[in-house]
Amino acid sequence: MEIRKPWYLSRTIWAALVMVGATTAGAFGVSVEEGETQAIVDAILQAVAAVAGVAAIFGRLAATTRID
Repeated sequence: MEIRKPWYLSRTIWAALVMVGATTAGAFGVSVEEGETQAIVDAILQAVAAVAGVAAIFGRLAATTRID
């Protein structure tokens, strides 16, 4: 694997975290359907991408050096 990406953009990592959360929720009596877990992963990835975009914009606005 030559192409790298941050861990928080990995669908596998988020799917695993959602599954851990769903399993833990199941222990407390909360039911999460398999189709819902995919929707949760998609929503999380969209939110992460949106936050990353906003952070990039604010980072550029706060920068003290020019881009060449």
